[in-house]
Amino acid sequence: MNCLSRTGGRAEYPFTAIVGQDEMKKALILNVINPAIGGALVFGEKGTAKSTAVRSIANLLPKIEVVKGCRFRCKPPDTAENRGGGDSLCPECMEKLKTNGKLESDFFRMRVVDLPVSATEDRVVGALDIESAIVSGKKKFETGVLAAANRGILYVDEVNLLDDHIVDLLLDSAAMGVNTVEREGISFSHPARFILVGTMNPEEGELRPQLLDRFGLCVEITGIRDTDQRVEIIKRRGAYEEDPAGFAERFHDAERELADKIVSAQKRLKYVTTPETVLRAIVLIAINLEIDGHRGEITLMKAARANAAFEGRNELCAEDVRAVAKMVFMHRLKSLPFENTRSMDMERVFALLDGEQTE
Repeated sequence: MNCLSRTGGRAEYPFTAIVGQDEMKKALILNVINPAIGGALVFGEKGTAKSTAVRSIANLLPKIEVVKGCRFRCKPPDTAENRGGGDSLCPECMEKLKTNGKLESDFFRMRVVDLPVSATEDRVVGALDIESAIVSGKKKFETGVLAAANRGILYVDEVNLLDDHIVDLLLDSAAMGVNTVEREGISFSHPARFILVGTMNPEEGELRPQLLDRFGLCVEITGIRDTDQRVEIIKRRGAYEEDPAGFAERFHDAERELADKIVSAQKRLKYVTTPETVLRAIVLIAINLEIDGHRGEITLMKAARANAAFEGRNELCAEDVRAVAKMVFMHRLKSLPFENTRSMDMERVFALLDGEQTE
């Protein structure tokens, strides 16, 4: 595992060197294990390692099998995760498959792609060269951020400041898993399946409800109050700024161990079973919390299964639900008009999980 950033020459701050903020780190790890969870929103006061955590997890991301030479990093149709399906192929790969009868594979590490809040529509979705299409009859497509983020992590810092139009584009791609660009009667589509991770400071503005609900997990973080931990944060940051490569090397073994644990959890995930009793408890929690729709409880099951796999278990248990329930339901709780704060009585949730009836 390379401790150096792939975007510069400077070593990234190690994920395992982040002090505290365990819930935030768990939310990111679970999404890597199972991207179907639906991403994560991390909000809280500034200076709490939100951006550092998202960017530093890049060095822990596992390798994925892709179509060799594909600029969209398409998933080969004959892989175990995409058996027999060509729906994850871009037009260019479909043409290669039609012409050659097969597609060669290669392996690349998943990546974190930044979406600037100031990004234009063309920068996000890509652009079609209309003149080239008219003259040559061939579609010439310039890739955007959604193409770069396919099968990786799309990271939006200050996600609450995104333009409404860009938010709509993200919602469409997140829902369909496909990005379609249409200009002057000409269209081009490519796979756009990504783990959406957003960070924000609520003091700078609210997030649109439509986008809020798209995040599978939500974590609220605050500054650490423990004196010893704060001293350790200062020491580690100082050591990193003085010698980034040397500091990263100190955490090399810890980074490798966590990366291996994530890969093992990905392999174990499909074998994790879910007892009927746990499923009923999940539904009971959602009903009692008056959660709208079924997305919350489905997400809770997915996140709990990922947690079980991460902890090395092959069967979902109550502890797995306890570990993720707050992250799944916190942003889905109903709030009264003009009320900005949301809170969850975790003791009530755990009582429901244990089968106890509470008022």
